[in-house]
Amino acid sequence: MGVMNITPDSFSDGGLLYRAGPDLDAVRSRARKMVADGAAYLDIGGESTRPGAKPVGEQEELDRVIPCVAALAGEVDAVISVDTSTPAVMREAARAGAGLINDVRALTREGALEAAADLGLPVCLMHMQGDPQTMQDAPAYEDVTAEVKAWLLARAEAAMAAGIAGENILL
Repeated sequence: MGVMNITPDSFSDGGLLYRAGPDLDAVRSRARKMVADGAAYLDIGGESTRPGAKPVGEQEELDRVIPCVAALAGEVDAVISVDTSTPAVMREAARAGAGLINDVRALTREGALEAAADLGLPVCLMHMQGDPQTMQDAPAYEDVTAEVKAWLLARAEAAMAAGIAGENILL
């Protein structure tokens, strides 16, 4: 999976794909290189989830992500994944050609389960303790493996109860 952060403060590329908005030429170039290097998935995100990151509004996330999904869908030989927790971004990205939802919050935002179920796309459910602004304040687990596993399995059950097919759930 090639990670493409469309943010000015990306931890992975220092914001090279964002210049007062998505730099679509840079996005296309990076995507082609990632696919040539073997990426089967391109994960496009417009909200940083690095420790301490500030939240991004829905419209700003849409403005960052949707042009990139639209520019790459059908242009590269890879599944376009949308890295979002925002239901409206999930819906618009699917319309623009995304084939996977990758949610670090595991569909816990209001309306996310319903949006994912309606879209019928595969979903990757991830784990994060707290939110980006608090996740490093005092993370604590008694047994990190067991607790994360239990949390992810509970989120998978919630996803299936919402109508997402089990074979479409990745943990």
